[in-house]
Amino acid sequence: MASFIESGWQYMISHFNDFQLACLGSFFLHESVFFLSGLPFIYLERAGWLSKYKIQAKNNSPEAQERCITRLLLYHFGVNLPVMIVSYPVFRFMGMRSSLPLPSWKVISTQILFYFILEDFVFYWGHRMLHTKWLYKHVHSVHHEYATPFGLTSEYAHPAEILFLGFATIVGPAITGPHLITLWLWMVVRVLETVEAHCGYHFPWSLSNFLPLYGGADFHDYHHRLLYTKSGNYSSTFIYMDWIFGTDKGYRKLKAMKSSEDDAMNKKM
Repeated sequence: MASFIESGWQYMISHFNDFQLACLGSFFLHESVFFLSGLPFIYLERAGWLSKYKIQAKNNSPEAQERCITRLLLYHFGVNLPVMIVSYPVFRFMGMRSSLPLPSWKVISTQILFYFILEDFVFYWGHRMLHTKWLYKHVHSVHHEYATPFGLTSEYAHPAEILFLGFATIVGPAITGPHLITLWLWMVVRVLETVEAHCGYHFPWSLSNFLPLYGGADFHDYHHRLLYTKSGNYSSTFIYMDWIFGTDKGYRKLKAMKSSEDDAMNKKM
């Protein structure tokens, strides 16, 4: 398996230069993973499939979904791609490379774990700041146009927010200068995580059912359907920052109430 990956990587670095791979290759990978993982939730919502797992009963109109996609393409080509191009020299300066040999899985997993921890910390404070009155009104309210989120709304935001919170995603790789394959894997897992958090469905196989510190869709959906001053649940991937600073109290109280109601219903049955 390792030799197969190295052979494929050798082919890529033989046919494309570092700039093409790091900028255009990263952009193509991001777009592919984002839309392929996010679009199915639009079709699930429209068809009414798996509705018993949907967190909110309300659905988005096809027009609202199409508007989201149109603006996402505008933001991705008008903001994300230029940022990737402009930040390329920084990553190169910090030591990012694409040459063989590939890093070991131990190195890759250690770096990605570090990125998750750092991203959670930076994202929490940045997101909490965006919920102050002025920033919410002029910037973050764009993301909250969809009180009933679906997968693709994860990246639907004001251009200023894309830059502001996007910093949380790239700061880890920027200061460590990883191999390009590590950067790509980080991008893939981060995109899949944020799409899942906004998908609007809580399945029996959702990661939050198995990983105690993982937020997931149920945790983040609560954030979207409350007023900005009372929402809480500001964390990105894991929930420990909200737990430490007490910004998940409303969510925990609601979960406790639902649990009590379920227990009462089960006793009656």
